[in-house]
Amino acid sequence: MKVGAHVGSSGGLSTAFERAGLIGAETIQIFGAPPQQWRRRKIRPEECETFRADAKRTGIEPIFIHGTYLINLATESPEQLEKSAEALTGDLELASAIGAKGVIFHVGSHKGAGFKKVLPQIAKTLKKVLKTTPDDVWIILENSAGQGGSVGSKFEELGAIIKGVDGARMKVCLDTEHAFAAGYNLADKKGLDEAMRELDATAGLDRLVAVHANDSKIPLGGGVDRHDNIGDGHIGKKGFEVIMAHPAFRDVPFLLEVPGVEKQGPDKPNVDVLKAIRKKVGAN
Repeated sequence: MKVGAHVGSSGGLSTAFERAGLIGAETIQIFGAPPQQWRRRKIRPEECETFRADAKRTGIEPIFIHGTYLINLATESPEQLEKSAEALTGDLELASAIGAKGVIFHVGSHKGAGFKKVLPQIAKTLKKVLKTTPDDVWIILENSAGQGGSVGSKFEELGAIIKGVDGARMKVCLDTEHAFAAGYNLADKKGLDEAMRELDATAGLDRLVAVHANDSKIPLGGGVDRHDNIGDGHIGKKGFEVIMAHPAFRDVPFLLEVPGVEKQGPDKPNVDVLKAIRKKVGAN
């Protein structure tokens, strides 16, 4: 189980490794493009080669790309759907070029239309993206907290998408805060066991390839996406001890997306807390 974080890459993709080193990250997630824009800069082949060399030099892996927040595969707008597919395709092509495992992204929101209505569109779009992108990278669905009709707050929805696409490259990223806010009590051993059984029965635990490790400012079932630093929220350090001790996560990388002690994003104190918990539960 590696512990890492989402890190910035402004100034060039490889700057992510310096930032990762400063906080002690063993695995990283980066943006392939500005998260609030459709526009993306063209990454030169030399920059991709440098990134691969730096990944090998530092030993920091696996590496993931997080898709833009504008992606919405459940939208009613044909224009937004097309742009969403293009953004996901662009990030998957970049992931292949730099040696990243795949692209983690939020599926989007049906805005009250209902999951069953939008499922065919989501599956059709993902099938198209799979056919037109390199086969050495994963499409990684992230669970949601449930606000605003967001897709994937229930594991059965993630499973239905995967079944509808029917592709080996379809994977899952579990966000601890989102799951907790959606009503899955990951902080309790019994609740976690039940959640993992449900995830296995729907999406499949064999498809779980990453964890977004975030404490929650929101109480259990609050349905809102609000991350907190590890130990400061409703999951708490004890909750993360329960999570990190579970066999489902033994070989899954943990990526922090927390506000940080200085409100500058994931930092060394949060990385150190997770490493200490990893050591503690690993000794039991």
